[in-house]
Amino acid sequence: MSGLRKIDETNNVLTWFEIPVSNTQRAKSFYEQILDIEMTTQQFPETNEELTFFPHDPNDNLALSGRLTGALCRRPDRKPVAEGVRIYINASPSVEAAVDRVAAAGGKVLMPATSMPFGVIAEIVDSEGNCIGLHADK
Repeated sequence: MSGLRKIDETNNVLTWFEIPVSNTQRAKSFYEQILDIEMTTQQFPETNEELTFFPHDPNDNLALSGRLTGALCRRPDRKPVAEGVRIYINASPSVEAAVDRVAAAGGKVLMPATSMPFGVIAEIVDSEGNCIGLHADK
């Protein structure tokens, strides 16, 4: 049974995101370093893709969980890009700490940690060339 419901003011508009990568190991290492997390990679021959998942409960069907989550995605028809949709990844407890690790992990800081009414954000270019936002409540 699906955990998804029709969009309304009480649930997420988005259900899933994929960040395109050309080198899975390099991208996995980048996100593990800057966010201080562990990620897992799985092959999906049905769609000719390799997905590297952000931390999750392995017993959950992520795409149907109702929890906004996603993965790094390597497949022939997806390429990293700097323009287009910008997603913001949870960098709690500290955007500043994540930003401090970006260069050493192979990325670039576009906008340093900046306080906003809704928390702290930063914008980076990841190891693959994608522009990604980071967000935390403080």
